[in-house]
This record gives sequence, structure tokens and C-alpha cells, in this order.
Amino acid sequence: MIKKIGFGLIFIANVIFAQNKPVKFITLDPGHFHAALVQNKMYENVEPIVNVYAPAGQDLQDHLKRIESYNARTKNPTHWKENVYQGNDFFEKMISEKNGNVLIIAGNNRKKTEYILKTAEAGINILADKPMCIDAKGYELLKKAFVVAKKNNILLYDIMTERSEITTILQKELLHTPAIFGKLEQGTPQNPAIFTESIHYFYKYVSGSPLKRPTWFMDVSQQGEGIADVMVHLVDLAQWASFPNISLTNKDVKINSAKRWPTPMTLSQFSTITGVSIFPDFLKKDLMNDSTINVFANGEINYSLRGVHTKLRALWNYSASEGGDTHFSVMRGTKANIEIRQGKAEKFVPQLYIKPINLSENELNLAFENLKNKFPGISLIKQNSEWLVQIPDSYRTGHEAHFGEVMDRFLDYQAKKQLPEWEVPNMLLKYYITTKALEIAKSAR
Repeated sequence: MIKKIGFGLIFIANVIFAQNKPVKFITLDPGHFHAALVQNKMYENVEPIVNVYAPAGQDLQDHLKRIESYNARTKNPTHWKENVYQGNDFFEKMISEKNGNVLIIAGNNRKKTEYILKTAEAGINILADKPMCIDAKGYELLKKAFVVAKKNNILLYDIMTERSEITTILQKELLHTPAIFGKLEQGTPQNPAIFTESIHYFYKYVSGSPLKRPTWFMDVSQQGEGIADVMVHLVDLAQWASFPNISLTNKDVKINSAKRWPTPMTLSQFSTITGVSIFPDFLKKDLMNDSTINVFANGEINYSLRGVHTKLRALWNYSASEGGDTHFSVMRGTKANIEIRQGKAEKFVPQLYIKPINLSENELNLAFENLKNKFPGISLIKQNSEWLVQIPDSYRTGHEAHFGEVMDRFLDYQAKKQLPEWEVPNMLLKYYITTKALEIAKSAR
């Protein structure tokens, strides 16, 4: 009897040890600055040594410089130690050594889905930057990867930073406050119930410095078209806000139309953001003339999700005359519309507005008290016929900090060995929408 109890205690101790096993990051071919942003802070129960596997080159050096800048800063310095393997066999080396239990992948997307599938087969958890696939072929591989991940009891998750933005959080809260919003309209293709437009810029600042883009970022066969890249965020927000905690499938979607168009980029502009004086051979296919390429970075999808008509638009311009990336979103309800605006009038800071349709001031103020209890410090300011939701600065953590917040969520899921039940089907749905829409847009030209 004593032996049985002793064995039981040992078994329980081993289970607890396994659950509390420190997380060890692996970074694979970090060609995108998002790979560094998830290390913008330290995490409890995560080892400071990170094993990096990449081909030699500027992408790797830029990544290591960003990590070192976090370590060297005066305020809240990190203490990461990057253990680097350089070589063309970087992926095979990573798989064979398996020196970590969470892979971070944010870079060239051409082979990303293939890497995801093989990493899942190796039994390593994966946190992947969007997009996890950029075309229909990649989508089929991604479906296999999720099957393998489930079989191997590991997590596969993508980095959805916009869910951490306070204006999108509050927009979702108001959408599900019937006393203010009413019910979500169904809309029509011409007048959708949900419309979102996201504008990005090739030339921008990150972590206080001008962002240096890799040359392949302008090649849509490696980065992905806008309709399959940035659009992932917009599709995610539409279903996350409209149908929270509900598992959705392809049968819930009808794509009405999709289109794509290019952003012209001159050689001078290309050189400014890459430091390279000539177009590489892989961009010759995109030449308009000797000094300008077409980058198919823009896209629009018009579809319905469970009967709710949705229109999403992702745009890329070269640079902003003022401000930076912007986000506009409107969700139409029977009692009020909820809008996020980030234009010049908002000084390029995202702001949230309530536009009453069939909503009295008294009804609004009364119902808003419940939201104030959940988010202390927020308030309403009347501006002509609409209301601005005043948000304290403490809630505005900023886009770069959102990567750490996503990692916090992922580590919590990883400790529990489980994602929310709806996450996997909804991840698959959004990549079905983006890749299917890309096929439709290409066939329409």
C-alpha cells in the first residue's frame, strides 16, 4: 500500500513538473520585424535563451539588432540571449535538434505553411505571424497542419494583435450591448452591415527607427498579396466581434466579389526602404517599366457571414504625408452604429464613436454605466449628433506592445495545452476566406 501511494505521489509530481516545464523559444528565419516584437518583453516561465535558426544574411542581422536594442534600452530592458545557427539547412537543423518547445515564425511566407506542417509533425508548438498561408495550395497544407497539431497535442496559433487594441475591444463590447446597439443589421452587398478599411505604408517607423524592409517583401509570391496578408486581420476581427465564442465553418460564408490592384513603387522608393540599388531578378516579373514595379498589395472582399454582409478593404501606400497606418471600421446596428476612426480629425489616434439611430441620450447613458464598470475610466463626450468614447491612456498600450499581449495569451493556452474550442475552426475559416477571395479576384481580371 505504501509503495502504491509513493508511486502515486511520484506520478503526480511528474505531471506537475511537466505542466510547469519552462517554455523555450525557437525563432525560425526571422525576416519580418514581428519576430522581434514578441520579444519586446520578458515572460514568466520562459527561458531567456532563444535558439535562432536562419540563413546568413541581412534579415537575420536586422533581427538580432532589434533584440539587442530591447536588451540595451534604459526602460524595462530585456535580457534575451540569442543562440544562433546560420546555414542554408536551418530548417532541417531546427527539426533535428528540436531545441525548444515553442516555435516563433515571422518572415518570408513562400514556404511558411510547409514549415508549419513539418514543425507540427515534429511535435513543437507554433506561434505564427499572419498569414499562415497565402494561397489555396497553402490552405490545404494548413488544414493538414491543424489535424497533425491535434494528434500531437500541440498548439498552432496565429498572431492576431488587433484583438488587443482597446477600440476594437470596446467596439465588440458595444456590439453585444443590445440596449445601445440593438441587433446587428444584415445589410446588403451595396450597403454592408460591417465595413472595415485598413491602410498601411511601406515606409514607416518601428521601435523608434525607420523600418528596413527585406527585398522579398515587395514580391507577392513570397510575402503574399494584400488580400491574403493584411486582410487576415480584418476577416478575423469581423468574425471575432460578430460571432464571439462560436465555431464557424465554410458553410457560413458566401463570397460575393473580390478584387485586387497594385501599388506602384519606383526604384528610388524601393532603394530607400531596402538599401538595395537595383530590383532583384525575382521582381522583374512585376516591372511596369525600367524604374517602377507593381506590388499587388491592395484588395477588397465583399461577402456574407451567416447572412451579415461584410465588406473589407486592405490598402498599402508607399508613405503617409502625415500620421501612419490607419484603421476605419463601422458596425451597423438597429439602435446605433459603432465606428472606429483614425484620421486627421483624430490626430491619427484610433477613436471610438457611437452614432445613435434609434437611441435616446438617456438610454445610452444608462446602458453605458455597465460598460464603465467593466472598463473603469471610460466616459462619453457628446460631439454634435454622435458620442465619442473617451478612453484613458492607460488602455492604449500601442501596436508594438500588442505582440507581447498576444504571447501572454498563447503562453496561457500552452500551459493548459488547449485553445478555446472555437479558435481552430475560425482560424481555418478566415484563411479559407482570404485564399478563396484571392482566387476569385485573380480570375476576375
